[in-house]
Amino acid sequence: MEENVVNRINNAVEKNDFSGTVILQDRNNTVAEKSYGFANRTEQIENKVDTRFGIASGCKLFTSIAICQLVERGNLSFETKLKDCLDISFPHFDQSISIHHLLTHTSGIPDYFDEEVMNDFEELWIKYPMYTIRSLEDFLPLFQDNTMKLQVGERFHYNNAGYILLGLIVEQASNFSFSDYIQENIFNKAGMDQSGYFEFDALPQNTALGYIDFPDGNWKTNIYSLPVKGGSDGGAYTTVKDMIKLWDALTDNQLLGERYTKKLLTPHVKTDDQDSCYGYGVWIEKKHKDIYKYHVMGYDPGVSFHSAYYPGSGNKVVVCANKSEGAYDIMKVIEEEIN
Repeated sequence: MEENVVNRINNAVEKNDFSGTVILQDRNNTVAEKSYGFANRTEQIENKVDTRFGIASGCKLFTSIAICQLVERGNLSFETKLKDCLDISFPHFDQSISIHHLLTHTSGIPDYFDEEVMNDFEELWIKYPMYTIRSLEDFLPLFQDNTMKLQVGERFHYNNAGYILLGLIVEQASNFSFSDYIQENIFNKAGMDQSGYFEFDALPQNTALGYIDFPDGNWKTNIYSLPVKGGSDGGAYTTVKDMIKLWDALTDNQLLGERYTKKLLTPHVKTDDQDSCYGYGVWIEKKHKDIYKYHVMGYDPGVSFHSAYYPGSGNKVVVCANKSEGAYDIMKVIEEEIN
């Protein structure tokens, strides 16, 4: 299988001009591990296996794990109401919104970037410059005074603002900054020693710059397209090997006890895709009533990311790209080969 999957990855890389790093592991071994393109085009620094990549919304899973840890410790419950765990005013929000609603994108609150009505993420920074966004509180003016989009529990509506609120809940319940909490209670516990919430103007060594390509062949970095520092809805940096460590630690109950791991990985709500469900911070796909895969993904200008764990086979896949597209196509050919 190794030769076949590598050949198919190489063909997809050439077809899509992919830039990033890919890893595939089965239960016992690394089947494929390859890097392509440049982490820094100007300096011609190539992507490597230990290159750090932004993963955008892929790290909503970290936020969900943090909330589940705090529930497990008795600091919160999934039924705790938003109004009871944050000392922040949301004048038009429904008083019945719970942590469960926020985790499952069923709160009905307005999103600061609503993918149903907005196309260009960069539109946000006209009124609120991205260089001012360095903490979770900095996101609040983008949505806290807006009216509800839907009724609470009405339906799944993917929502970044809800995960900003979850991050603020983590901060208030733990007395840590969000990024410090994730570092101490997830990254360190899982051995993810290359991962972190880094600032654009202070990126560490071996971090890929994100690139936005244009049809005429020109490009630019994404430094003016995203907040200076990511938050609880997305924006952490990791490596493909660190993401494998995350799946291992989660499924081995090292981050949560068995009860709460199962709760996080339970399909709680149907999504817009007929074959897809959502747990807590993780997408879940079923085949023949059995769970086929748990997966996370993220897209930002200059970032595309997909990662999955297949419980039946034990396979784990991570695809990190420092371009706006590409990760999905690589993920697709790997899935066709291993399943």
